[in-house]
Amino acid sequence: MSLIYPRDGLKAHPLNASPAYGSTQKRAPLKPLILLPHTLSETTGPVFGDVGVTAGDADLTRQHGGEPLGERIIVSGRVLDEDGRPVPHTLVEIWQANAGGRYVHVRDQHPAPLDPNFTGAGRALTDADGRYRFVTVKPGAYPWRNHHNAWRPAHIHFSLFGPSFLSRVITQMYFPGDPLFKYDPIFQSVTDERARERLVSRFDLGTTEPEWALGYQFDIVLRGRHATPLEEPHDH
Repeated sequence: MSLIYPRDGLKAHPLNASPAYGSTQKRAPLKPLILLPHTLSETTGPVFGDVGVTAGDADLTRQHGGEPLGERIIVSGRVLDEDGRPVPHTLVEIWQANAGGRYVHVRDQHPAPLDPNFTGAGRALTDADGRYRFVTVKPGAYPWRNHHNAWRPAHIHFSLFGPSFLSRVITQMYFPGDPLFKYDPIFQSVTDERARERLVSRFDLGTTEPEWALGYQFDIVLRGRHATPLEEPHDH
């Protein structure tokens, strides 16, 4: 898997500086990036150890003494490479706000309640077919002060590793039908409409468990440094 992926002409990836997303004006580089050649030691290591990853890490509703508040959901899918082959035994991590739209973080002072039974972070290893599965609660929308009356759509952050820490990629998963999409400059920073649609998970009745939890499918393709949600007809 190449660690250098061309950006020219790719509307699927947002610009480093997206004017409507205020933080990028402070963070985006002002000069062209200098790509350094990678040696074998950089592309193959260091690697994460899977000893500490347990089956319980993927169920965010069972990490404390009681059940968290909110709508229980199942999020599952596949991790594939750019040739459509499954990426087995790779680390998938998620983090999210709770059902009230608040993160367990000292910087998050949004006056929504913290849930003592929900930390909002989990991890899993893909199986031999590149599949992962998380049980969690649907996150709430939250204000973020980027512009007047700014609210982020409900979303879950994903972090994935390739063969080494150097190939880590990060993306966000959204939920279908969210009315905040058109107001969110992070979501809209992806200028290609079809690419934006691939950031939205798909409700899946087959993943849904009767009388227990709704299910969503979200597949991800690892392309070099970028995580690209998979396009139809292969689901999201």
